[in-house]
Amino acid sequence: MGSGPAGAAAATALLARGRAVLMLDGGKELESAAETRRVALAATDPEGWGPEVRPGWMAPQFEGPAGQIRRYGSDFAMEAGYATFAELPGWMGLRASRAAGGLSNLWGAAVLPYRQADMAGWPVTEADFAPHYRAVAEFLPVAGRKDDLAALFPALPMAGRTPLPYPVQVQALLARLAAARDRLAARGLTVGAARQAVHAGCRLCGLCLHGCPYGLIWSARDQIARLRKNPAFRYRPGAIVTRFEENATGVTLHLEGGEVLATPRVFLGAGVLETARILLASAPGAAELTLRDSQHAFLPMLHRWRNAMRPDRGRFHTLPQVFLELDAPDVSPFLVHAQVYSWNEFYSRDLIQNYARKLPGSAPLFTALARRLMVAQIFLHSDHSHRIALTLAPDGRLRPRLEENPDTGRVVKAAASRTGRAMRHAGLVPLTFATRGGAPGSSFHVGASLPMASDPSGAQSDPLGRPSGLSRLHVVDASILPAIPATTITFPVMANAHRIASVAG
Repeated sequence: MGSGPAGAAAATALLARGRAVLMLDGGKELESAAETRRVALAATDPEGWGPEVRPGWMAPQFEGPAGQIRRYGSDFAMEAGYATFAELPGWMGLRASRAAGGLSNLWGAAVLPYRQADMAGWPVTEADFAPHYRAVAEFLPVAGRKDDLAALFPALPMAGRTPLPYPVQVQALLARLAAARDRLAARGLTVGAARQAVHAGCRLCGLCLHGCPYGLIWSARDQIARLRKNPAFRYRPGAIVTRFEENATGVTLHLEGGEVLATPRVFLGAGVLETARILLASAPGAAELTLRDSQHAFLPMLHRWRNAMRPDRGRFHTLPQVFLELDAPDVSPFLVHAQVYSWNEFYSRDLIQNYARKLPGSAPLFTALARRLMVAQIFLHSDHSHRIALTLAPDGRLRPRLEENPDTGRVVKAAASRTGRAMRHAGLVPLTFATRGGAPGSSFHVGASLPMASDPSGAQSDPLGRPSGLSRLHVVDASILPAIPATTITFPVMANAHRIASVAG
């Protein structure tokens, strides 16, 4: 159940074992008018675009409702909050997806595995994941270069892929980071170029955050399209599971519309919210599930060097470009992960909306300032982050409740301060006073509502993702991670789903 990254990885492993797979999915697709517009734009090179193309492509993203992320001007990939939650509090940043490919239609494509030190106490190890990272990398393109990050994350196959070309600001930053390598290391910081799941052939059109016209940012839809060529694979869009029942011989699934399906085994990878909804509706004893979040915050920094050219002109991309890994026990016993972004069009809009309106006539100044702005998105381990408790409302939607972590603010402040001081060595001026935290759940690095345990009980699962008391239903998405480390979540979730489906049943 589910066609996101976890579902795609599990289905791939099952087919490799010779199993027949039926994938049930919401299956929403980009509307035909938006797809026609995308195809038309992809038929031309960015050099041939008129001056109206870029603003017209971006406008729907800026006009969308709060909390809603769009691609190609469409809401197809993200459910509106009211569709998932019976009560939608203002603090809730997490959303569900019922699209083909799930939330991988919206992600920033950042790819890293987990390091063993951040998996301490788990019933599985980095070595257990390693062969499945390699298997997933056979269909998940990982673009990057070998650098100091390889010592922290040895299980990061890149299959000879070259990195995406670096925008002008990032070329300068990487050179300065290399020169300051020893001073950064003394502050506990390991630095490297970002790894992104992007197909070869990037045109550097700068529209990554609005929908790549060329479809080069990997989505689980890409793998589902390949799997559909396998005669042992069937895909059913529009099939929404409401609940299940397990017996000695299999699992009975109840779908919207009243249809009932019987199957010998189920792999549930519908995303943490949809998975929680199904589990809460199916197990009367599970009155509440609690999601663990990876809190994130944005640290703005200004660079002191003069750009070789304006960063908002020429060719560039707006995916994460540099990874910073902070290993500082006085800040956190876990790794703190940060992703650095150079110029994108959100910067000037944000500065104008938050500051220029208070100073009439200052918009040109803040627009120019945005061209010197770089932002580090900092992620914390879930032990330092808020939690989101979920219960089921009578109408079948979820009710969230925030469980605040009093440690969050302190660790965010310490991580931003340490990272900012270190980045001064690379010619950046950190604006730590302007560090801004994201809403709970808005990092989308969320899960651990049914954490794997060697001897599961209560709201736990075994190392094969089976909730306590079940034997034929395997949860394979982020719901079963024992915790949420700070580094990127999609690659480890896919590896774990592939691992489970490689051996279960």
